[in-house]
Amino acid sequence: MGRRGLQGTAMSTAATPSPSTAETTDGAGGSGSASGPSILTLTMNPAIDLCWEVDRLEGIGKNRARVRSVAVGGGGINVARHVVRLGGRATAFHTAGGEVGLRLNRLLDEEGIDHVAVDIDDETREALVLFETQSHRSFHIVPPGPRLHRREGERCLDVLERFVAGSPSYVVASGSLPAGLPDDFYATVARRVRGAGSRLILDTSGPALPAALAEGVFLFRCNRTEAESLTGHPVSGFDDARSLNERLLTTGAAEIAVTTLGALGALCSTAHGHTELHAPPLPGEPLSDAGAGDSMVAALTTRLAAGEDPVSACALGVATAAAAMLTPSTEPFDAEVARSLRSQVRTARRG
Repeated sequence: MGRRGLQGTAMSTAATPSPSTAETTDGAGGSGSASGPSILTLTMNPAIDLCWEVDRLEGIGKNRARVRSVAVGGGGINVARHVVRLGGRATAFHTAGGEVGLRLNRLLDEEGIDHVAVDIDDETREALVLFETQSHRSFHIVPPGPRLHRREGERCLDVLERFVAGSPSYVVASGSLPAGLPDDFYATVARRVRGAGSRLILDTSGPALPAALAEGVFLFRCNRTEAESLTGHPVSGFDDARSLNERLLTTGAAEIAVTTLGALGALCSTAHGHTELHAPPLPGEPLSDAGAGDSMVAALTTRLAAGEDPVSACALGVATAAAAMLTPSTEPFDAEVARSLRSQVRTARRG
């Protein structure tokens, strides 16, 4: 493991705890020798997730809580973590600011996640996950996070471009943008990733989404809420998802469109047609859907990087999202459960 300064950038190349990683290097690229292509994830607004648990949340008096876990969160960092759990290889690119940012870097080092941190002036955010043990309910309380200066955003893009030049097969941009960055930030990321010969997988929402889709990405994953923001009406089933996916494909917004539909599953659409992927029955009580989307994207990207076709890759994604629902709050899924559920994902080709 190593760390060095690089124009306001700290790099860590901790060995990822994966059978596919034999050693690490302390140079640009941040990847050790391992089989298979690498994946770079981008998290512009990470957080430290403090997970507490209480027996029952009371409105009067003190609630005595127990610390359940402390872990780094944020879409891209979660994706990188899950890629490793599934036997893949990933490097997480992220911002880090203030004392919380320093702690975030230490936690990633301790966890063994390859990562590249770009220093920012404002403080990285902390989020609270409250798990009520009696009801098995989770409450995820997330502040907006830091405000970045335009120069910090430009520095992130420049450093990111240097790492993308190392030719990772896929770049995953996941999660919200912090305040201060322009709405076309992910559109700029898309252009630079494409120019480097890599493929961008986008999983975001909010004002940055339309500009990124106007630029065009390799794969876009959205959930029902994001789908409804794009269509202007409820997306309740596969027919609604098909209408959206067709529009994304025909306008050039994405080469592959994946719309997830909660307990129903997902629709994967390519130039070759639409495939419904029906979610498997859960072998236990669902505890939280907080990590389902990131788990799905991680599994999907891992299998694409391994050479699988989009539908097969998406099938593991649906199974992994289901496995993630069996764990409380944002805790990671069981990889063996995810693989066992893969065989129960039913597919239906719809032309």
